[in-house]
Amino acid sequence: MRYVIIGGDAAGMSAAMQIVRNEPNAQLLTLEKGGIYSYGQCGLPYVISGVIPEAEDLIARDVETFREKYGIDAKTYHEVEQVDIEKKTVHGTHLETGEDFTYEYDRLLVATGVRPVMPDWEGIDLPGVHSLKTIPDAKAIMDDLNHDVKQVTIIGGGYIGLEMAESFVHAGKSVRMIERNEQLAKIFDQDMASYIHDEAKNYGIELCFNEQVEGFEGDERVEAVITDQKKYPTDLVLVAIGVTPNTEFLEKTPVLRNERGAVVVNAYMQTNVEDVYAAGDCATHYHRVKRINDHIPLGTTANKQGRIAGQNMIDQAKVFRGILGTSVIKFMDLTLGRTGLSEREAKALNIPYDTIKTETKDIAGYYPGAEKLHVKLLYNTENQRVLGGQFIGKHGVDKRVDVLAMALFHKMTLHDLEDLDLSYAPPYNGVWDPIQQAARRTK
Repeated sequence: MRYVIIGGDAAGMSAAMQIVRNEPNAQLLTLEKGGIYSYGQCGLPYVISGVIPEAEDLIARDVETFREKYGIDAKTYHEVEQVDIEKKTVHGTHLETGEDFTYEYDRLLVATGVRPVMPDWEGIDLPGVHSLKTIPDAKAIMDDLNHDVKQVTIIGGGYIGLEMAESFVHAGKSVRMIERNEQLAKIFDQDMASYIHDEAKNYGIELCFNEQVEGFEGDERVEAVITDQKKYPTDLVLVAIGVTPNTEFLEKTPVLRNERGAVVVNAYMQTNVEDVYAAGDCATHYHRVKRINDHIPLGTTANKQGRIAGQNMIDQAKVFRGILGTSVIKFMDLTLGRTGLSEREAKALNIPYDTIKTETKDIAGYYPGAEKLHVKLLYNTENQRVLGGQFIGKHGVDKRVDVLAMALFHKMTLHDLEDLDLSYAPPYNGVWDPIQQAARRTK
């Protein structure tokens, strides 16, 4: 059987490995628009900061490994521009030679990921204005930092914006963040985001809220950011305002996409078209708490969905059981973690909820080195079921996020949290874990 996979990163190659390991006679072709396969995009900010020495350290397997060790026909610089559902063919252009290509498939996987949103702002093509998604993007930013850059302006306050703010601060740059909303990190509630704002200010990061970027000015390179309120001088700009799925090539097909452009899939990673699958950042992700298809592109989900897609493509039935929106971010001296719903999401879904918020210690309070840990839980007031949680502190955040994610996965209540048998020793925890301390405060 002929398998074609569009996309050579997390989801695509996770699927590819399932196919080659479990179906020896498979004819497997992968088409990657760029020149690099299977790398850790989440590590790019740490390459720029110097924490990770080389960008190539992020590559899990290079394209030669896929070709020589696993026998995959792995193409580079092949951009797919059209899919013919009736003839079961994919068409596109080789970006280095300009030549057209056409390949036939029996089963197709769309794993094309997402790209940064770059609005049609005046001056956005000026040298010094960057986005960050690929290794070449990271190298371009590092090269540009050598151009006597002192002031960096980041447009957007999400994952990439926060991680890159830290990277630029560690590089000795003055950092400004412009956000059109009233807070950084919209995945957190505003009361929790205030701790993030305080941390940013502690490190001299200038925060500009409720401002809309209108364009950039400069002669040979960017020199200023223009908003609806002010003109800001700058030497380098990073645009990090979100991402959009790379699925435009499916527009003339019956493949169903949602309002964001993500390909709609079922639990088997199947689309509404027979023998066409999708996985990863370009696909929808079923949310176990919301009980709807969502779109939260994360590397963990891409790897899971890719693996499951590969198994289903070779008729080894496996279902994707959904996401919770679990994430953790390092920002300066803080760790920011969340899972499940925020207040904003609960309100949008008309779920009756209440919150519990507490400040405690990450370990036993009397043990040296105990630090503040801010905890916020959301729960359904009708049945006490936990809906979500947010944690901000210097240490112990990742542990609590993962414990709560397990609780959400299994639809536990606040009272169930109190009964959990969690580990305790003074250097690691209090006799009541911070999650349990919060749960005990329920009204």
